[in-house]
Amino acid sequence: MNYIHFTGYDARHPGDFVFDATEGYDCHLLLITHTPARFRIGGVTEEYPAHCAMLYPPHTPIWYCASTDCYSDDWVRFSSDEAFVQNFPQTNRPFPISDPDYCHNLMQLLTWETSLWTGTSRSFHHAGADDCAICSSENNHAVTAQLLRILFLKLRDDVLHHAASSHDHALLLLRRQISTNPQLPWTIHKMAEQLHISDGHLQLLYKQQFGTSCMDDVIDFRLRKAKDLLAYTEHSIAEIAEQCGYKNTEHFCRQFRKNTGTTPGRFRKELR
Repeated sequence: MNYIHFTGYDARHPGDFVFDATEGYDCHLLLITHTPARFRIGGVTEEYPAHCAMLYPPHTPIWYCASTDCYSDDWVRFSSDEAFVQNFPQTNRPFPISDPDYCHNLMQLLTWETSLWTGTSRSFHHAGADDCAICSSENNHAVTAQLLRILFLKLRDDVLHHAASSHDHALLLLRRQISTNPQLPWTIHKMAEQLHISDGHLQLLYKQQFGTSCMDDVIDFRLRKAKDLLAYTEHSIAEIAEQCGYKNTEHFCRQFRKNTGTTPGRFRKELR
């Protein structure tokens, strides 16, 4: 269920513009900037280029301002329990959008569909609730819900593309470390901490980059090492299991058979 509280596009403000809502809103706020802007995140103020999006969840401190002689954006305040909002991969940090015109057009349509159209201007501003009262009637609820969904799916693609490109090197390094030392006690959480991203985000990026999950890759590299040890050493199966990161020999044997179709002992025997 989605409910649009207030929305607008092409909002314009002078160079001294500052928006400060210490306690945030009781709903989501989505901004799409047309100009450079400064955002305060975790007490640190940083400048971001034009054509960025920013999603503030409910009850999140909000602070941003102009960084040039003017500030302009599209914006929407809304409530939603939809998965595409609740599971959005990035909040409280701006990210670049790849097609500003497309997103701007969606924001225009969203504003038109949700507004009680009575004036001659379709540009609403941040100043307060008296500027515009927007509500979703039963007649246009389906349209606004679909527009919001399309917009969020587009923004989600931008987040994931940007994150993937900015983490390419780190992902390659992580996979090289796994392949070199598969016996280490790898966990999704430890890998995610290494890249400074969430567990879920890591799993998504890893799958996109390598076509397999992180832990499936760990298992694959462990079994590759096991095959080499079975083929070229005289170590016992228990010793090989331990050297490949398995604390339990039976678990190693089950996983080996599941992935290769044979047991470690039979695999060694057939090679010789």
